[in-house]
Amino acid sequence: MTIITYISQQIKIAEVISDDIVIQASKGSLDSLGNIYQDFNKIIIHDRNITPEFFNLKNEIVAEMLQRFSHYRVRLAIIGDFKKFPGKSTAEFIYESNKRKVVNFVSPQPEAIKPLSD
Repeated sequence: MTIITYISQQIKIAEVISDDIVIQASKGSLDSLGNIYQDFNKIIIHDRNITPEFFNLKNEIVAEMLQRFSHYRVRLAIIGDFKKFPGKSTAEFIYESNKRKVVNFVSPQPEAIKPLSD
């Protein structure tokens, strides 16, 4: 896993670059991002680094992730093409998440910095 650092309006943002799935389906998998929390409170990750099960809203991965990021006051932007995750509830979840700004779903990559910069 590699971390690229961006500075936007004096805010440090980390982009996670990896060939592997960083956020797994198992409980506690968010600990792999734990070291990043120490230096950054804004993180960008790609949907390819998140288990596809994340987008199945019936499991607890989404709830665990939102709670963890909210608790640590870390904002997240997930980059991807979310049309590949069908379902009205998934589309509504993405829409509502983008309004709350804890977890933002964006595409393409330059759009990820925008919601994390304010």
